[in-house]
Amino acid sequence: MPIAKPDSVSALRDLADRYVDQSAVLDPILATSRGVTGHDAEMTDYSPDGQAARAALDRETLAELSQIRPLTEPDRLAADVMRERLQVAVDQDQAGERLRDLRIFGSPFQSIRQCFDLMATATDADWELIATRMERVPQALASFESALREGRRRRVVAARRQALVCADQGATWSGQKQARPFFETLAAKADARGDATLQRRLGAAALRASEAYAKTARFLREEYAPAAAERDAVGSERYTLWARAFLGKAIDLNETYGWAWDELHRIEDRMTAVAGRILPGEPLPAVVHLLETDPARSIEGVDAFRDWLQELMDRTIAELDGAHFDIPEPVKRVEAMIAPPGGAAAMYYTRPSEDFKRPGRTWYPTLGKTRFPLWGEVSTAYHEGVPGHHLQLAQLTYMAAALNRFQRVGAFVPGYSEGWALYAERLMGELGYLQNPAYELGMLRAQAFRAMRVIVDIGVHVGLKIPANEPYHPAETWSPELMLPFAIEHGHEPEDFLRSEVDRYLGWPGQAICYKVGERTWLAVRERARKRAGKAFDLKAFHNQALNLGPMGLAQLEREVGAEVRPV
Repeated sequence: MPIAKPDSVSALRDLADRYVDQSAVLDPILATSRGVTGHDAEMTDYSPDGQAARAALDRETLAELSQIRPLTEPDRLAADVMRERLQVAVDQDQAGERLRDLRIFGSPFQSIRQCFDLMATATDADWELIATRMERVPQALASFESALREGRRRRVVAARRQALVCADQGATWSGQKQARPFFETLAAKADARGDATLQRRLGAAALRASEAYAKTARFLREEYAPAAAERDAVGSERYTLWARAFLGKAIDLNETYGWAWDELHRIEDRMTAVAGRILPGEPLPAVVHLLETDPARSIEGVDAFRDWLQELMDRTIAELDGAHFDIPEPVKRVEAMIAPPGGAAAMYYTRPSEDFKRPGRTWYPTLGKTRFPLWGEVSTAYHEGVPGHHLQLAQLTYMAAALNRFQRVGAFVPGYSEGWALYAERLMGELGYLQNPAYELGMLRAQAFRAMRVIVDIGVHVGLKIPANEPYHPAETWSPELMLPFAIEHGHEPEDFLRSEVDRYLGWPGQAICYKVGERTWLAVRERARKRAGKAFDLKAFHNQALNLGPMGLAQLEREVGAEVRPV
């Protein structure tokens, strides 16, 4: 191999740094979510022109990347990560996906509101930033509307179902479906600071932001929904592109669909066995009912539940550090938070800022509940906190010297991160943390839930048939109407939660499969590393190596983890 120019290392790192900086200017909301500071007063332009600017940056960066031949093995790895992520973004832009980017979770409609959840509130200067950004909510929503209008003009539209559920979200956040609008509630938190001018500014901004969400909700319901797509399924071509975006890997959809059925049956057999240890002789639904209704197995009160989550995560960090992971000091801080109402039903995680001033946080949507059965929450806390998302993503922030900024904040691959988090749940069982059969059953429920999602997500969007030997509608072709009853039967979650989840799967093709398919890859690379090392295999060393590589697509993960170092 020819020797690269001496300046090629700095060229790659400089390109990564410049991309992150330029991307933050073009997408301040994404910058906030990734922990990139300096843009918290700004809003993203979601208009067609704003999208074109971001796509142009991706294309220009790809072109410049093609001219850099990395000198070292870490730079070769980093260049492969950048190339794969940028190319799939370009492909999605060319397919028009940004012009119909509307769904119950993970679209600009939610991001414009959710970015405020991540903003600091400790000082008057913090509240000035909030006020400035809040004043720009109407402009951001208007830019998003313009993209949807352009998509409608080109006949590139989201599904009607997504328009209507987002209209309901907008009604909630604007105060039409709850006692107080989100922005008014946020602004009221500054009342105790005593700055009357700032309070008046926040109050006025909150009113305009609420009115803007109400206006966009009306647009979605009255103008966009009637012209939106009646069909929820996206078809195999769009699904393949979305799956590649979420996984960083091309998969055989039919093979994955068949594997998910086998995996669901395997997990449910194990669930039946574990349930027998809780209520011998009783069917699984009776055991689930006990675990959901027994006050002795629950926590009463939102604050008490948040305190329980915090204590569990703090204790887990202390026990895993040094034994199964090496956890840096800044990463040991993670905050348990209660999510504002109106969003999706699933718990989620937000990463720390680059300077760690904003810690990593887990967010729990209560859905109005005040009593919390614990049997499923233990493994969920491991998934969202440690050793799941927090350990993985906060570790990236810590590794500024080893990984470039694109790897740390620009290379998010859901199959990698969600696969790791699901692997983390199973790992905690392997390490003996789920010996309580109720907690093990909770982990297995999460596994079955994710296997169920692979089946319905691929099945509905691609139009596959239910196997003829299955008792549930054998040999019928999947449809949205078949999803919820199947999800209720095999997801073992409350119906209101599963209704929200079904809307999410229908609006975000390929996202639901990244958990279980990602876990499948993580388990496979661990097994390959175990076989290669034999008796010398060290689990902590495997975890350190895998996490220190940084995020990447699953295809690259299969190539890199446990592989021998390539010669330069």
